[in-house]
Amino acid sequence: MILYIAEKPSLGRAIADVLPKPLKKHDGYLEAANGDCVSWCVGHLLEQAEPDAYDAQYKSWKLEHLPIVPQQWQLKPKANTRSQLTVLKKLVGQAQQLVHAGDPDREGQLLVDEVLSYLKVSQSKLASAQRLLINDLNPSAVTKALKQLRSNREFIPLSTSALARSRADWLYGMNMTRAFTLQGRKVGYQGVLSVGRVQTPVLGLVVRRDEEIAAFQSKPFYEVLAHLHDPNVPDNSAFTAKWQPSEACAKWQDEEGRVLAKGLAENVAGRISNQAAKVLSVEEKQKRQAPPLPYNLSALQIDCNKRFGMSAKEVLDTAQSLYEKHKLLTYPRSDSRYLPKAQFSDAPKVLQAISQGATELLQGVDAPDAKLKSKAWDDSKVDAHHAIIPTEKVANLNALSNRERQVYLQVARQYLAQFYPHYLYWDTRVSVEIAGGIFNASSKREQQAGWKQLFRSNRGEESDNDDEDSSGNLPKLTVGQALWCDRGEVVEKITQPPKHFTDATLLAAMTGISRYVSDSDIRKILKDTDGLGTEATRAGIIELLFKRGFLQRQGKTILATDAGKGLIHSLPLSATLPDMTAQWENRLEAICQREINYQHFMSPLLQTIEQLVHEACQQLPTALAGVKANKPAFAKRRRSSGSRKSASGSSSRSKSATATKAAKGSSTRRKTTAKSS
Repeated sequence: MILYIAEKPSLGRAIADVLPKPLKKHDGYLEAANGDCVSWCVGHLLEQAEPDAYDAQYKSWKLEHLPIVPQQWQLKPKANTRSQLTVLKKLVGQAQQLVHAGDPDREGQLLVDEVLSYLKVSQSKLASAQRLLINDLNPSAVTKALKQLRSNREFIPLSTSALARSRADWLYGMNMTRAFTLQGRKVGYQGVLSVGRVQTPVLGLVVRRDEEIAAFQSKPFYEVLAHLHDPNVPDNSAFTAKWQPSEACAKWQDEEGRVLAKGLAENVAGRISNQAAKVLSVEEKQKRQAPPLPYNLSALQIDCNKRFGMSAKEVLDTAQSLYEKHKLLTYPRSDSRYLPKAQFSDAPKVLQAISQGATELLQGVDAPDAKLKSKAWDDSKVDAHHAIIPTEKVANLNALSNRERQVYLQVARQYLAQFYPHYLYWDTRVSVEIAGGIFNASSKREQQAGWKQLFRSNRGEESDNDDEDSSGNLPKLTVGQALWCDRGEVVEKITQPPKHFTDATLLAAMTGISRYVSDSDIRKILKDTDGLGTEATRAGIIELLFKRGFLQRQGKTILATDAGKGLIHSLPLSATLPDMTAQWENRLEAICQREINYQHFMSPLLQTIEQLVHEACQQLPTALAGVKANKPAFAKRRRSSGSRKSASGSSSRSKSATATKAAKGSSTRRKTTAKSS
């Protein structure tokens, strides 16, 4: 008997639907006519044990216990899914062949692997286990995936990386949370000070942005515009050019080159008024812009937040519904924006499905050309999963909720763009001399709309992809041509503070975290990594900070609360910056690529945690003095042995980093040592 173990029931049903009929329904699994079975997990069936599972004294929070490092790691069944684990135990014992059908990502790999390990599956059966990678739940796609099984052993590094991440988050989050919560009590803060290797640097980004805005002082700066025309061509020859200050003006400029001296600008404007001008250079180039790549989850979340005001979690939940319930999108937690070349042969069917189900996207535009192949098709940039695209199923938009419709159309339009030619335009740049000063002007003139016709604002939903210059066209100019400056104009502007974060900009900051890293060497490395968190966890991390009372929303704007600010100012700087956690992600990816092993990741991590805990115990978090906790740390049940709250290091589907318990009492210190598995 072949046993397929899916990550969740919806995926299990999709697999069973293509197996020999009739199907028999059992408690927790489906049986095909040939005897093969499909069962499933329900997310993570196992979770990291609480500290007191290693030693009862850890039920009480005491500084002398820290850092707590398990000697032998323990997983425990989740209470609400224990029955499904029992079903899998029986089926795994009966099966001759195992097929791992977890979601095609790091967590999906670990989710099933940890069950097989916990059930003590024999080495021979593990060695022959196969891996089924499914990105599309429609029958044709599932059937195709079943013909492309791979050895599950190929994915051991992926599973090891996820395991290291899970344990590291538990160690960091639990120890740091206990240390700072206990120290916080000493200054009167009665909340749990949850610290995590991802959530805390994200909070730090928001706190520092808020404070930068609060401290910002606006100042005026000045631009000089020259209003020009050709005296020999009175009609349609007028245009404006902007002054480019020379090096001699540097002392009147700020670090961004803006002129701060109004008198200087007025002097230039006066000197060029009613003066002859001459064209120094004319540069006209034909440029092309390729279609935007299909979406990964972060890019989809960013665009949907900008366009529809959807939170990151709302986009993920909606895309997940379109994948599982409606089978209209491929796997939504993807971090890739590329497609396998083999998928190109399916393009005509996908395009047909879009044209039949989402006709509004193609109204008033050229038909897509299924023979065009954009740069999105690149096998070298696709591993376990590819970009999020529509499936071959025809959508019934009337059967979708408003959010589902918006997200589906967004993904469909991005896919359609791959089958349109490049956007072509003429880019013209002109330099003019007036009274010894240099003035520049530029314009863009469209030659071929190409894929941009799908994104025009008059089609209902304006796209951020449309970045055409709105300055208009320049007249035909030649080098040496004589012009006349009618007048110089001083334009006063005010420097603007950075904007508060929104879901879109915070997600963009998390994915492009290298911009916020101080170390140039680390910044260089991080340009090639996925940033803070993963596609699957970023939305949850942001929501977690709201639930814990560290962030708050004002419309689309995300702001830090007093508790959030106080926590950041109480922590060591290294715990609030993305440098450390970004390095973690880089090293976790190195495990996936077989460049380092588990121990090479964990050993330095343990040293870092010990140092951070030591530092936490040496100083009080005075920034939290007088700050009221948004949520009480300890409920009325305090008279009992203790209450439990989550203090995971970062958000994940497993929530396996839960590590907080609080109670009265005292005990002696016992510190266990680390041992890898």
